[in-house]
Amino acid sequence: MARWLTRDDLGAAARTAEGLLLVSPDVSSVFPLSQDDRTAAAGLTAAALRAAGVGDRDRVAVALAQPAGALWTAAAADVAQAAADVGPRGRMRLHHALSALRATTLVATPTGAMDFLARLHLEFLLDPLDLGLRNIVLTGEIASKRTLGHLAGEFAARVTEVYASPFGGTALAWRAAEEDPLTPLADGVLGLAALAKDADPDAHAELAELVVTPQGHSTLGDAVLRTGQVAGAGDGIPAPAHTVGEHVLVRGVWLALPRVEKALSKIDGVAGWDLQISRQGTLDAAVLTVTFNRESLVGNPMWRSRIQQAIRALTPISITVEIAQDVADTPRPATVTDLRGHHLGRDRALIT
Repeated sequence: MARWLTRDDLGAAARTAEGLLLVSPDVSSVFPLSQDDRTAAAGLTAAALRAAGVGDRDRVAVALAQPAGALWTAAAADVAQAAADVGPRGRMRLHHALSALRATTLVATPTGAMDFLARLHLEFLLDPLDLGLRNIVLTGEIASKRTLGHLAGEFAARVTEVYASPFGGTALAWRAAEEDPLTPLADGVLGLAALAKDADPDAHAELAELVVTPQGHSTLGDAVLRTGQVAGAGDGIPAPAHTVGEHVLVRGVWLALPRVEKALSKIDGVAGWDLQISRQGTLDAAVLTVTFNRESLVGNPMWRSRIQQAIRALTPISITVEIAQDVADTPRPATVTDLRGHHLGRDRALIT
């Protein structure tokens, strides 16, 4: 019988996991890889790069956060003439890196690539065509509508979206156009599951959760890993359009809502909070609005600072802290307001 595991289950096994551990920034997910697992992961990611058009004459710059960055760079080195892990750096530094390396391929998140393009036009007054990029590979986020086509037109490049494992960044599937379903890179590595039960989705279900089935993995080969990413109805395996559960995806990083809840519960006077996530421009923005239970704390800079420090200790994501001007006499439930329309809710059973 298969073991159904979540991101939290992988994090709970951190103390006993062995091998190379692919660890999320907040250590909510720990994905172990043996030597054979690393070879398989690099092989799948290399296959994704080849599907994206990368060949032995290309020079690849990987602008992804860890642990995905190192994995993609190693895989690219096996496919391309050269590969460099430049990280999710500032846009001017990324431009310098692409120019200095004479990169022909950029691997980045969708919002990272779009923000880079916007800054080339609006701040740097540079022509995207001058970079000479042949390929752009997008991964790690839910892309906004028309992202692939827009980037392809602006850079005159082939743009491919790759679905990567949210537990370590291994490429699992790809698509060449926004309207296409995902094409798995190997049989049996990616599937769909019902939102509220450990089973295949109902044939008439409008939504299904993507699951990773790491067949052949040294320790997780019999597991079904819930990704927290949700796809709508469609042929084959549709690309994810939403997230669900206790983790929300912001700027390519998963934020654990229970950890936010636990941290704020330790601060006296916090009656409730709302995390609002938006994508009004090219990048995600997160604002945490905290409600206190007494008036004296509303304008207290020390209390605001305590909350800011507590959040910074949890995640590398930049989250703006705001204080509600009204107070609440009784505790309020924590809420998530996703203006992007991505996160459907924390309880899978309530999603219809």
